[in-house]
Amino acid sequence: MPALCRDCLTCFASGPRCPECGRPRVLNHPELWDLSIAHMDCDAFYASVEKRDNPDLADKPVIIGGGRRGVVSTACYVARIRGVKSAMPMFKALQLCPDAVVIKPRMDAYVEASRAIRAMMEELTPAIEPLSLDEAFLDLTGTARLHGAPPAVMLARLVKRMKSELGLTGSIGLSHNKFLAKIASDLDKPRGFSVIGKAETESFLRPKSVRLIWGVGSAAQETLEKAGIRSFDDLLRWDRRDLNARFGSMGERLWYLARGQDFRRVTRNAPMKSISNETTFSEDTSDTDLLDGHLWRLSEKVADRAKAKGLAGRVVTLKVKRADFRLITRRVSLTDATQIADRIYRTARPLFDQVQAQGPFRLIGTGISDLVPEDQADRVPDMLDPQAAARAKAEKATDALRAKFGDGVILKGRALR
Repeated sequence: MPALCRDCLTCFASGPRCPECGRPRVLNHPELWDLSIAHMDCDAFYASVEKRDNPDLADKPVIIGGGRRGVVSTACYVARIRGVKSAMPMFKALQLCPDAVVIKPRMDAYVEASRAIRAMMEELTPAIEPLSLDEAFLDLTGTARLHGAPPAVMLARLVKRMKSELGLTGSIGLSHNKFLAKIASDLDKPRGFSVIGKAETESFLRPKSVRLIWGVGSAAQETLEKAGIRSFDDLLRWDRRDLNARFGSMGERLWYLARGQDFRRVTRNAPMKSISNETTFSEDTSDTDLLDGHLWRLSEKVADRAKAKGLAGRVVTLKVKRADFRLITRRVSLTDATQIADRIYRTARPLFDQVQAQGPFRLIGTGISDLVPEDQADRVPDMLDPQAAARAKAEKATDALRAKFGDGVILKGRALR
């Protein structure tokens, strides 16, 4: 059976330890040299960057997020052991982990680290599909001759370089399609490298919960459970036509994924259709001030991503999910595309006012769509809001200050709620 030492990259026959360096971080798998679709996910990325840049934080629980009334963006593994999770209210996170070091996000540092990792990926393959700053799919099909080594070796070399050159760690999932590669990367975090081969696909999936399917959240899982579907084994007992009749297009997708089939390609530079951001609360809330503060922060995040990508949107969307998991969306088309946070917020807030009485809510989100290049944005003065142009100018000045001095240099008052 092919084997690979993840520490010294020695390739050998199967064994519990590397014959070269004697270490136990060894991958043994019969299809190790044959698989080429991978998912790389950095480990607690924001927190890891902070610990790298400040060694005094190395053994401390670190939470990235806002103030006491904010929410957790991410947490290091020390804090996660205490029960801290992303999107958890900060006050609850600090109840679970009162000795945590809370740090406001430094997006400029995270973007810089992400670009360095992306440059390393580019040396392996042009077929890279980023999902966020800290994760991406890679297709290394046909690269063995170019690199003189199979994809598994090159992926192990990638995470080794990330650690030695950038001080950051990541976990690899290697399989024969994107669905399984994404699952594999979560199996052994942090610093994991997991493989799901073709021959073992069905036996691996059968006992697993359908929650393992990317995109199946609590509401979808509840719907499936009402139909008696809790595991992949349950799904396999359903006829394809019955799944389609019961769940529509989702049923078709479930039929294929139950068999570990995913025909999506790793697509570089796939056209972006929308830019959005959302947050899920650990407890349902009707607190208008809290929801308003989240709506502003989400609008800022959408605007930041739009500016980073040189895009703007003609449509603003609000999304909320009620306590009973019912999803409510509202959208409005603008006369002129925008990438300004203030305008996104001021458009989304009246949409929220329309649905506020239907709370409490477990999720809120906003976004822009019908995207255009940024040179087509915010050109038409708003005759009904004479101060809009001044606020947009102030926001751009704030962007320049944040780029130079960090995200926390200027905060809107509502962002502190």
